[in-house]
Amino acid sequence: MTNPRRHQDWTVDRVVPLLGGVMILLSVALAVGLTPWWMILTGFVGANLVFYSAVGWCPASLLMERAGLPRANCRVRNATT
Repeated sequence: MTNPRRHQDWTVDRVVPLLGGVMILLSVALAVGLTPWWMILTGFVGANLVFYSAVGWCPASLLMERAGLPRANCRVRNATT
């Protein structure tokens, strides 16, 4: 039995949620260890993730595209054509 090939390319669509998750974990750790003011960063990152899912871009995704990361091409093809 062969394993299906996993998509190993880093795309903007994979890196944005990864970066958001890392930033949220880091800001929560800083809020617990230093000062609760770090929770502002958590709210900002969460708002950007919601904005990214609704609109399809955020400031971080624009920077990643400028850095050369490609966008994922996940378009569903019509079965009748």
